[in-house]
Order: sequence, then C-alpha cells, then structure tokens
Amino acid sequence: MGESVAEATITNWLKEVGDKIEADEAVLEIATDKVDSEVPSEVSGVLVEKLFGKDDLVQVGETIAIIETEGGAVEVPVQQVPAAIVEEIEKTVETAKETVSAPISFFESDKFFSPLVKNIAKEEGVSLAELDSIAGSGKDGRITKDDILNYIKNRGSQPQPITAPAVEVEVPVKAAEAVEVPKVALVSPPQTASPVSVNGGDEIIEMDRMRKLISGYMVASVQTSAHVQSFIEVDVTNIVKWRDKVKNAFEKREGEKLTYTPIFMEAVAKALKDYPGMNISVQGDFIIKKKDINLGMAAALPNGNLIVPVIKNADQLNLVGMAKAVNDLGNRAKIGKLKPDDTQGGTYTVTNVGTFGSVFGTPIINQPQVGILALGAIRKVPAVIETPEGDFIGIRQKMFLSHSYDHRVVDGALGGSFVKRVAEYLEAFDINRDY
Repeated sequence: MGESVAEATITNWLKEVGDKIEADEAVLEIATDKVDSEVPSEVSGVLVEKLFGKDDLVQVGETIAIIETEGGAVEVPVQQVPAAIVEEIEKTVETAKETVSAPISFFESDKFFSPLVKNIAKEEGVSLAELDSIAGSGKDGRITKDDILNYIKNRGSQPQPITAPAVEVEVPVKAAEAVEVPKVALVSPPQTASPVSVNGGDEIIEMDRMRKLISGYMVASVQTSAHVQSFIEVDVTNIVKWRDKVKNAFEKREGEKLTYTPIFMEAVAKALKDYPGMNISVQGDFIIKKKDINLGMAAALPNGNLIVPVIKNADQLNLVGMAKAVNDLGNRAKIGKLKPDDTQGGTYTVTNVGTFGSVFGTPIINQPQVGILALGAIRKVPAVIETPEGDFIGIRQKMFLSHSYDHRVVDGALGGSFVKRVAEYLEAFDINRDY
C-alpha cells in the first residue's frame, strides 16, 4: 500500500465465498483517497471467509479474507497446536465476524456519511439521531472526522437543546369582554433546501466517488488558500527544435517517448531548488519547509476525472529518468493501475492545460501545498527578435506559464520570481545538449 497509506475502504468484492481463486487474481477492489486499486491473492485456493464487507474501512495490515489453499502437503494434527493459540485464533475470527455482521443503523439515513465517520460512530455507540444533530463543517454540511471526534470528546458536557423562547402576543379586547388570552409561541419554520428545477428531458446523474472527492478538495482549497496568479510568456523555440531533432533517437535508445512534460518538469525542479520558499506546506500557523522536491503531475483520466500522481525526488532525476517517471505514471493513471502511494507526498504541482488547447489557466492549489503551475499550449506567434544588427519580426514558438500561489504565505515577489526563473530555464535551453 505504501508507507504513507494507513487505511483503505473496500469498494467491491470481486469474489464470493466458495469461489476458486488463482494466484495473483484480483479478489476485491479498494479505495484510498483518489486511487482505486485491486487486491490480488497471493495464493491459489478457495475463498472460505470474508472478514469485512463492502464500504468497510480497513487498516493496513489487517486480515480481510481467508483462503483455503489446495493440495496441502502436510496435514497438521490439532493436538500439535497449543490450545491457547487455537483459542486466540477462534476469538479473533469471531470478533471479526461480529464486527462485519453488526447492523449499522445510520446507513439508512438520508445524510451522506463517509466510511470513516460511520466506523467511528459505530465504535463509539453514536446513534443516528445524534449523528443527524451534529453540525458538519465539510462540503454541503457533511460531517468530517474532526466534527465527530469533537462531538464525542464533548459528548458528556453537551447542553440540552434549547427551544425558541415564547413570544407573548397581546390581543386588545373590551373590558366587558375580557377573557384569558392564550400565550402563543412563535417558532421559526425549519429551513428547507431550495428545490432544483428539472425539466422532462433532463437527466440526473449522481457524481461518482472520485468526482465527489475532487469536488470536496477543490471547494476546501478555495476556502483555505488566498489564491493569487502570476502569468509570464515564454519563448520555447529552442526546446521545440531540440525535441524534433532528438525524439526519434531518444525513443529508439530509451524505449520511451519524449514529450514536453519532462523538459518542463526538469525546469520546475531546478527553480524549486532556487526558491525553496515555494516548496512548503502550511499547517495552521506553522510553515513546513519540505526537504524533498516531489512534483505532482495532474493527469486527466478517460472518464473525465483528474488525478495527481507524484514524481518523488524530481530534482535528482536527469531528463531520461524524468521522462521514464512521467510516462510510467501517466500510462498507469490512464489504465487505473496507480498504487495508493503514487499520489502521496507531493510538495508542488504542475498541470498541463495546453493539452486541451488552452492558452493559460488559473489552477486551484493542491492542498496543503502553496503553489501550482499551469502550462499553456505552445503556439507559433509573431515576435520581436533582438539581434546585434537590430530588431526584426520573426515566427517563434511561445507559451504562457500561469502560476497560482497561496497569498497567505507567498507574496507577489516570491510567486512572480519563481515563475520567472522557470521561464529563464526554459528560454536558456541548450539546443546542443545531450539527453
């Protein structure tokens, strides 16, 4: 699973109890953050027991299923196994069965609760009524892990709900007709969500799991960081000419296609070494300076979703290594074969909006990072070329770099200087260099 991954949610069982399983055959699907993965069997045999169900949150290292292997060479008599060990194993299996089979009443709620929140509520005995009463701080009022933990922490000291105070309404009457007038309590009506207008030909589609996650991340990022953008135009004519000259030989020798992305990533990694103030993250009132330069590479998936695999220690890679890393992560992202750890630990992100023809963009920061660089489309444009003999108009290959950064901790001087340094590395590209 990777060192940075501690838990995963089971999204689908591909095999049922009694099914025959071959070694390395996928048994179930899991989800961590934005990555869906298949879990293969390490042995051949028959699935005899599933210890967790769909949507259960499982810690890394826990046993999730029992497979009976075929053709056991030796049959171990029971008496050879110490009774204490047998008893301990039986207790473990029974506990797992009870955990899986225990009814979770709040699954029936109209509200959305994440698997993590459900698990915590189940363990702490939080009822459906209590969950519904918790004010969520997440998107659309969703309850986050911190919300439910804070509720549990203060559970015993929670004051009883206070109803709206009664308002006395005086009704004027004649003295002769004086009667006792009942006091009327005016209580504001409950707030209801605004209805959504749907025409007969409209289609309602629920977001898939990944789109819900992306939606939450984007809204949270905008609410967290003060986004500011700086733009700069870059002349990449030398890079275009060099790539056209060497790309066939590069692919023949290295077995890899040479795209523009690794060239740009190389320049970004160099600039981050020059400006370590961009290679940081924010945690509350503290700034964390990152030792490693791990570049996130935003990649579009065939279903339209977005994922950000990470090139670890990007500053230590030469162009060949960078190209191999970019191609490997990009190809595995397209076919859904990324590992959970492939998307963890990023310190700065690059996104290529030029792939879709955009000249520039204003990307949203990938939290808890403080900057993201958008690469625009490379275009042939007329430009003023300065020479010792004078200036003249020529056709050049140019592109825009769009730098979004967190103005809470990155000022315009740093944000602008960083993207300018990236541009300088690109424009100074040696057309005679080896790869």
